[in-house]
Amino acid sequence: MLKGRLQCNPATPAPPRFGGLAPRSAARRGAGRAPPGPPDGRALVELAKGILMGRLNCTPAAAARQLDELCRDAGLSPLELAADIVNQAARDHVSEVAAEFVERTATAARPAARNSALSVRLRTAESGILAAAADTQAVAESLLANALTPLGAVAVAVWAAAPDGSLTLAAHAGFPAQEASRWRHVPPGVATVPRLALRERTPVTIADLGHEGIPSIGHLQWPAGGRMAVPAGTGGRVHGVLEVCWPQPLPPQPPQIQRQVEALAELCAHTLDTAPPPDAAAPEGLLPDVSELIDLAEGLHDPTVVLTPVLDAEGRLADFRIRHANSRFADPAGRPRADVHGALLLEAYPMAGGDSGLFDTIERVHATGEPFRAERVSLTALVDQIPLTSVADISVSRHGAAVLLVWRIEDETARLANLLQHAQRLGRIGGFEEDLTTGEITWNSELYALHGLPPTAPPVPLRDLPDHAHPDDSAALGRFLRAVLRYRRPASVNLRLRRSDGILRHIRVVAEPVLDAAQRLHAVRGAYQDISAQHWTEVALAATRDQLALTEAESAERNRLALQLQHAIMPPHHHIEAPGLRVAVRYRPAETESLVGGDWYDTLVLPSGLILLSVGDVAGHGIEAATGMVVLRNALRGLAVTGAGPAQLMSWLNTVTHHLTKQVTATAVCGLYDPRTRVLRWARAGHLPPVLVRKDGARAFPLIDGLLLGALPDVTYAEGEIRLEPQDTLLMFTDGLVERRDASVQDSLADLLHTAGAGAGDLDGRLDALLTESWSDTDDDTCVIGVQVG
Repeated sequence: MLKGRLQCNPATPAPPRFGGLAPRSAARRGAGRAPPGPPDGRALVELAKGILMGRLNCTPAAAARQLDELCRDAGLSPLELAADIVNQAARDHVSEVAAEFVERTATAARPAARNSALSVRLRTAESGILAAAADTQAVAESLLANALTPLGAVAVAVWAAAPDGSLTLAAHAGFPAQEASRWRHVPPGVATVPRLALRERTPVTIADLGHEGIPSIGHLQWPAGGRMAVPAGTGGRVHGVLEVCWPQPLPPQPPQIQRQVEALAELCAHTLDTAPPPDAAAPEGLLPDVSELIDLAEGLHDPTVVLTPVLDAEGRLADFRIRHANSRFADPAGRPRADVHGALLLEAYPMAGGDSGLFDTIERVHATGEPFRAERVSLTALVDQIPLTSVADISVSRHGAAVLLVWRIEDETARLANLLQHAQRLGRIGGFEEDLTTGEITWNSELYALHGLPPTAPPVPLRDLPDHAHPDDSAALGRFLRAVLRYRRPASVNLRLRRSDGILRHIRVVAEPVLDAAQRLHAVRGAYQDISAQHWTEVALAATRDQLALTEAESAERNRLALQLQHAIMPPHHHIEAPGLRVAVRYRPAETESLVGGDWYDTLVLPSGLILLSVGDVAGHGIEAATGMVVLRNALRGLAVTGAGPAQLMSWLNTVTHHLTKQVTATAVCGLYDPRTRVLRWARAGHLPPVLVRKDGARAFPLIDGLLLGALPDVTYAEGEIRLEPQDTLLMFTDGLVERRDASVQDSLADLLHTAGAGAGDLDGRLDALLTESWSDTDDDTCVIGVQVG
């Protein structure tokens, strides 16, 4: 800001100084008067002299003397002082960037030096751009030399954006000529770094081009370099992209660096803007090409509005003004065209800025020039503060600086007709109408397809339909025709249609008479429907039902035989008397006969005097499980006669199970009790361990190793041993007693121990209580052996 009162005229030899500039930096005193520098720097110095001439009302020579004297007093070079003068006078984007840079980076060291360096770079670049505005290549070179090289950049590219989304290399600096020639044009849709910035309309920073795998100009020279691409635009329009290249990976940059590049892109945008400047005498935003666009809108048959951008005080897009609504325009809220004409878009249609995204779409088209078209877009308008939504096809395109918005509200009648046509096609339904007075017959295209006829063939009259049907359907067709033509009643018939190509189709025909004012039969209308798929589905279902009935009968018979076999071998109640023991058995079959399982139990006094106690469960249900159970139960009986111990018996039984032809698997627990010593030796194969009930409660036997039967050919089983005491009760059972869908086996076994330990009475009472109070809910077979020591 200029401080002090400056006055100058040709007679004044020593004009006053700028009060705010002289004490700027004592550290720079003695720097001397440096030459203005390169041409861009001299242009900046001349611009500062022009500002002094305007402010001081003095001659060029006096302004030059004033500038020299200020340089000496402030200890600044002419370029630095010229940048400060232009910043104070302009108060533009470059000034804001310089001020922001100082505010964020200033330290106690030399803030003025930092500010001057940045100001000189930006203002020198601006001077070069203004001096070479017609030469974009010179602009790129000035940007790189004056502003970007101090930031470590090695190359710069200026891209011009076309409405079709393509990019053209308008200028470059730092890239080899051959590389620039290869990248002179980038087609639409190629995901380069500037294309990303153009699509997002925000600055894009790529730390490592090779790591991201994005192609761009110069990626062969600097494969791991960093990139920054900034859209270059003015007044809400994006004219192109400024792309800056660094040779090495780019670390995260502070916001002020990005702001500097954005300021350079804004300066660069003025060289890319080829639109003619607006007429200063014309109304706000009314551009020379709008009148032609209005003529174009009037020639369209769809509702159309012409929009022009409205910018805020900082030159950014704020809204669009409705410059014209054509004669086809119909406001969804019912307002006349005059009420909408000249209004701001967001004021006239506030819902456009909501979820519909219409305003965002118009803004994008205005910014990039890429046209937008979409079908069945929801448009919402407020009518008495009530949102009303309609569906329309819309088109948005940019013409110069104006935007043309065209929409076509979906016609309800056409939509329903289109929906009906698709429904008839999907349902294979053909419609017809036959005028009995004139003989004129109307078919739709689907009906021709059902008959296998070309669209140019003559339709088949309703009376001639028997000639195209299977002879066996003639009686039903006769009743149908009499009902419609003679008795004038709606009717339907199913027939087999013989087409000319030899294909036989099953068709349902529905028809109704049309009467005139005198109640005479005037016409017949109706529909054909192809029900071939339904017919053959019904035939297949009928055959399937017959097969299922036969299969169910066979399955029921198999289950009945399995159940009889199971009950014959294992009756529900069984007792064995042995020296010093009382053995009781309970067997509860599955409630559903189709779930006949493979549970078994066995108690047998062996020739050696030992008592065999065993329970088991064959996997699966039905006759296979029942026959497998018989094989394993009898095999264990035969093997036990050998005098082998429980572990050996389980190993042999595993071999038998593994070599069964049905690949049976099973679980089992086997015990040999010696009444003389009251010692029980036992082994298990994947089965739950037995439970011992004494006066102090119930507990399960320690779990010993034992793989289920039939899984592997050779398995060695462990063996356990326990001495029973008088009045002890031993329980051996299958998992049907404890298995629950909603609980783990450990929890179910814990409940069983609690129930068994709390039981009282004789052995039969204990077993009955266990079956009654069992929480099992899997509807499986259950076997329980109870052994009470006397």
